[in-house]
Amino acid sequence: TRLVSDWSSDVCSSDLNMDTTLRTNDTAQLARTILGLFKLRIGFVIMITALAGFVVTPDAGPGGIPLAVLALAVLIASASAGAFNQYVEYDTDRLMLRTRGRAFATGELRHAPVWLALIGILLAGSVAAAWYATNPLAALYVFLGAFFYAVVYTVWLKRRTWLNIVVGGLAGSFSVLAGAAAANPQLGAVPLLLALVLFLWTPPHFWRLAIANSPDYAAAGVPMLPVVVGNARAAQIVFASTVALVGVSLLPVFFGAGLIYFAGALTGGAYFVRNAWQLARAPSRKTAMSSFHASLAQLSLLLLAAMIDALLF
Repeated sequence: TRLVSDWSSDVCSSDLNMDTTLRTNDTAQLARTILGLFKLRIGFVIMITALAGFVVTPDAGPGGIPLAVLALAVLIASASAGAFNQYVEYDTDRLMLRTRGRAFATGELRHAPVWLALIGILLAGSVAAAWYATNPLAALYVFLGAFFYAVVYTVWLKRRTWLNIVVGGLAGSFSVLAGAAAANPQLGAVPLLLALVLFLWTPPHFWRLAIANSPDYAAAGVPMLPVVVGNARAAQIVFASTVALVGVSLLPVFFGAGLIYFAGALTGGAYFVRNAWQLARAPSRKTAMSSFHASLAQLSLLLLAAMIDALLF
C-alpha cells in the first residue's frame, strides 16, 4: 500500500511539474510573440536616435525625467507603428519566407480590430506623454515618426512604388528631431544634419535586405528597388547612396562636432562603403546580408561617437 501511495504521489508530482512547465513555456512563448509583434529591437534603435538628437543639441542640459519620458514615448510610438505594420500586412507576410512566421500571418494572434484600438491607445499615450514631459514640437515629431512608418510607408507607398522606403525613411529622422526639439525647439545644424543622415541611411540599409530577399518581395508583389530594377542595378544604387550618406555624415564636423565624432563617422563610413562596394561587385544574398549588418554597425558607431563627443566636449 505504501509503495502504491508513493508511486501515486510521484505521478501526481510529475504531472504537476509538467503542467507548471507547460504553462511557463506557453507564457514565455506568448511574451516572445507579443515582443516580436511590436518590433522592439527596431524600437530600441529608434529610441537611441532620439537620445542622440537630444545629446548633440547645444546646451541640452542633463535631461533627467523629461528625457526618460521622451525616450519611452519614442519607443512606444515606434512599437505601435511596428504592430500596425504587421496588422496591415498579415496577408503579404504569409507569402514571404522572412515574415511568414509572424503572429498575425500564422494566426497565433487573432487578426481582430481590438489590436487597432490597442495600437491607437499606445500611440496617443506616447504622444501625450511627450507633450506633457517636454513640449508640443517634440510630441509632434514623435507622432510623425510613427505616422510615416505606419501610414505613409506601410499603407500608402509600400505596394505602389519603389520610393516607399525613401519617403518612409523620414520615420527615423523624426525621432532625431524629437530628441533635439526636447532639448531646444530651435533646431540647430548638427541635429538637423543627423536627421538627414538617418534619412539617407534608411533606403540603402533596407535595400540590402531587399536584395537578399528579392524573390520574396517579387512573390508578394511588393515593388522594392531590386524587384523593379534587378539586384545588380540595385546594388550599384546602394553603393552610390552609401557614398553620399557617408559624405553627409562628415558634415557635422564643420558645425561643431569634434574629433571623436569625426573618427567614428569616418571609420564606420569606410567600413560601410567597403561592404557596399563588395555588394556592387558581386550582388548575392551573402554579400547583401554582410552589407546589411555593416549598415547597422556604421549607424551604431556613428551615434555612439556623436553622443560621446557631445558629452565630453
